Amino acid sequence: MSIQMYMVGGVLFAIYIYFTIWNIFRNNKVQESRKNSKSSGKESSVKDGMGSKSGE
Repeated sequence: MSIQMYMVGGVLFAIYIYFTIWNIFRNNKVQESRKNSKSSGKESSVKDGMGSKSGE
């Protein structure tokens, strides 16, 4: 009985870890695509925080 409990717990834990890692990668991809779409039209006016353009 206890071996079956460990097996069920291990399977559930493996599923949990799989979906956690999947969620991290999916959200990272979504964040990068949002960042790229926002910065694609504003590249020429990006400032470095000091008041000057970063390309200068």
